[in-house]
Parts: sequence; structure tokens; C-alpha cells
Amino acid sequence: MLADILAETRAAVLLPKELLVGIETSDDAAVYQLNARQAVVATTDFFMPIVDDPFDFGRIAAANALSDVYAMGGRPIFALALVGMPMAVLSAEVIRRVLAGGEAVCHAAGIPIAGGHTIDSVEPIYGLVGIGLVDPDHLKRNSDGRAGDVVVLGKALGIGVYSAALKKDRLSPEHYAAMVQSATQLNTPGATLATLPGVHAMTDVTGFGLLGHLLEIARGSGLSATVEWSQVPLLPGVAALAAEGCVTGASRRNFEAYGADVRLSPDLGPTERALLTDPQTSGGLLVTCAPEAVETVLATFAAEGFERASVIGRLEAGAASVVVR
Repeated sequence: MLADILAETRAAVLLPKELLVGIETSDDAAVYQLNARQAVVATTDFFMPIVDDPFDFGRIAAANALSDVYAMGGRPIFALALVGMPMAVLSAEVIRRVLAGGEAVCHAAGIPIAGGHTIDSVEPIYGLVGIGLVDPDHLKRNSDGRAGDVVVLGKALGIGVYSAALKKDRLSPEHYAAMVQSATQLNTPGATLATLPGVHAMTDVTGFGLLGHLLEIARGSGLSATVEWSQVPLLPGVAALAAEGCVTGASRRNFEAYGADVRLSPDLGPTERALLTDPQTSGGLLVTCAPEAVETVLATFAAEGFERASVIGRLEAGAASVVVR
């Protein structure tokens, strides 16, 4: 709804030609061209804790915010912190741990947190404004997929299921560690993938789940997407947890929002649907590329520690939709 209101407002404003990416296709970040070789990538994201440990919360929130820069093919250059904390409830040490977590991820990304803004809020909120640079010739939108493209997913799914299990005190230490490892892994391959001539479209899988973000690619590109369920990578134990009812309300709302444009095989039931719509915090890159580029794309992911990157489907001519077989 908010996106529709913004679109209506934006329609009445004369936009500069230098604004290469706005809100038209629900892309990951705004992109503004500075010169022939440089464009600024600007994005922001913040949320309330999905884990109990304040340091892990800060790390996850920071990685999630910076992911949008990588998803456009850019490299982050600095960040600004967005901090809302209930000062009368949380100790200064807890707040310091949240900020230290964000700093740790930005250090891993090779960038400083150069400023920000703080408020006293009812619930803890933390995130970043991420600023990056991209060569306009290597900019990757979520709307440039081509018929015949192969679809590659960079990370396994299941962060939302893990989060639901944690709230129910049913997440094992091993699965908690897997959750944090996945959610704090920076999507750094995006900058390299953007330079490959066979890579056409790119986004990251976040709150709308795999189906929602793939549907954005399909709609923006005017194509149909097909997913092979057996090829979709899952985090350890999430299928069993989802079958036991550890799913988020957002998963159901996601399918209600876009399910009319999704066709699931009769062999797939509520558990599979919940995983396909599972909201991901700092999820993986979703890449479409020419078939001859697949080997290089997978090698690029593997070189940066993304061993679960997998070919999960393809784009084809047809009405904008997603078919899962």
C-alpha cells in the first residue's frame, strides 16, 4: 500500500534523467548516476530483534541492510546507523553490543559507519543506510531477465522458520548457529557477478520470500519463471520445523498477497508453500543468467564461501507468473 502511495506521489514529480533506478519495479536500492563510470547506490533497512543476543542482532541487521547494495551490483563505501532504543529498559551495555555487532559487519565489508541518528523508542530498532558505488554499465536491476535465463539462488532458505522456532523455544544451538551464520554472511559476490556479461538480472531474497522476489523479476522482465522445488536449497532442519508449525505469519500473508500469480504442483503441500514464501532476513542473491554463464556464476559464489548456491529454475516467455514443480 505504501509503495502505491509513493508511486502516485512520484508520478507528479519531474524526475532527473540521472535517477537510473527508483521505485518502479520494487528494486533493491535507488541508483543515481554521477558520471559515465560512477553511480551512487542508496538504500536503507532496519527492524526489531529476531534473535536474543544483542551483538548478533546488530550483525544481522547490518548485513541485511548492506545486501541491497550488493544486489544492485555495487560495492558499499560507507553507512549511517539508524538506532531506536528504549533507554529506560535496556542497559547501556546491551545497546553498545548492538552497535558493536553492526560495526563488526561493516568492518568485514571494509566500510565505516560514518554517522547516523538515534531516538528513544518503545521497542529496539537497528539498521543502516547503506551507500555504495556501481559502474552504470554493470548495474543490475530486478527487471532485466531474459527468456531462457537460468535462475540461481545464492543462500539456502529458512531464516523465517528458524526465527519462529526460536520464539517457541524449539531452535537447537546448532540451528541457531546456522541461522546467524547465514544471516550475517555478506552478499559480496554481487559486485563480481554484476561484471559478468552473461548475468542479466539480480535481486536478493528478503521479506517477500523466494516466490515474492522471483515474481518481481518475472513481472519486471515480462516473463514467466519456473522453479524446481527439489533443487531449492534449505537450511538444516527447516523442513521438519516448518512441518511442525514453526512458520511465520508473514509467510501466510506473503502468499495471500501474490499467490494469484503462483502455480504450485499438486505434489507440494502447506510445508513447501511455507518455505517458498518464508521471509528471509539477509537472504541470498537471486540471479538470472544465460545458460553458458552458469558455471562461472556458481564458481563466483563458491569462491566467496557460498557453497549452497544452486540452480533452481529458469525464465521463459509467458505471462508474468511463477510455476513451482
